[in-house]
Amino acid sequence: MCSWCYAFDAVLQALQSKLPQSIRLIKVLGGLAADSMEPMPPAMVKHIQLNWKEIERSVPHIHFNHAFWANNQAIRSTYPSCRAVLAAKQQAPDVEDKMIAQIQWAYYQNAQNPALDRTLIHCAQRIGLSVEVFLSDYHSELINKQLQQQIDFSRQLTVSSYPSLCMVINKQVWMLNIDYNDENVIIEQIMTLFNGE
Repeated sequence: MCSWCYAFDAVLQALQSKLPQSIRLIKVLGGLAADSMEPMPPAMVKHIQLNWKEIERSVPHIHFNHAFWANNQAIRSTYPSCRAVLAAKQQAPDVEDKMIAQIQWAYYQNAQNPALDRTLIHCAQRIGLSVEVFLSDYHSELINKQLQQQIDFSRQLTVSSYPSLCMVINKQVWMLNIDYNDENVIIEQIMTLFNGE
């Protein structure tokens, strides 16, 4: 749910399409903000609003629906969205990217609150999932456990900002520099590491 992750999506998709089959991309949910229904502090709201404006300046194809801030009580909680992605994937393993895209569309384009169950249920419906199965999985201990495992894994990789790209070769972790406008900058780093240069 980091707005910079949303800004990175087009480059990430292009990157995926250009990677050799021998390199596997695994998406890991970092968690970011634990469950809470507390309103987001005003200073954080301002910080995120400034981030949106900075992204729009530096990543030309990205635009946000700033009506979100007037139409919603912002809540600092991203675990619900993470669980929604995992629940969607539990029901249909090939819909992970579709669910991420739907949640991001709901938040950044349609000014819906992604911390609320009703928004996430609507996203599940939009990609054709069974709402009954989705809700059962979404509220399950299995999904909570999967989320915690992914958060733990991201910490093992020493990820501290989002988005992050890591390359693991023979159990050694390499952090990659991200470019929000050119996937080739990232591919060059990957191939250099992959080829042991």
